[in-house]
Amino acid sequence: MSVIITDEGFGSEHWEHGFFTLDELPANHPPALAVDLPSDVAVEDLPQLLNNVDLVRIDFPSFADGRGFTLARRLRDLGFVGRLRARGHVISDQYAMARRSGFDEVEIDDSLAARQPEGEWLARANWQDHSYQARMRG
Repeated sequence: MSVIITDEGFGSEHWEHGFFTLDELPANHPPALAVDLPSDVAVEDLPQLLNNVDLVRIDFPSFADGRGFTLARRLRDLGFVGRLRARGHVISDQYAMARRSGFDEVEIDDSLAARQPEGEWLARANWQDHSYQARMRG
């Protein structure tokens, strides 16, 4: 099972339509479409996601691999307005960075949720107030 984390805390999966890889994207847009992206996807492959995809889930193979943050920021800069989800080895200390880079939510497995309980994530849910830029403007 997985835990979905938002600024409100832990929740369960509500996406019921499955996920496709870039290679599997259907030619006709189904009622809801979600795509899984690896952290090493080429930036030039991203513009095709802007208009036809409702949810993008970006893989984090390691908590030390920050390429997913760059992908999220790039998608938002290109105009993607759908849901962005970080999945995998994202730790609670990275939650504020995930939100600032454009992610709406984080998906972790139950074992990570047990090691980093909801309170650790909620402590970082005020990500807008505690950024470097907010402190400098303050």
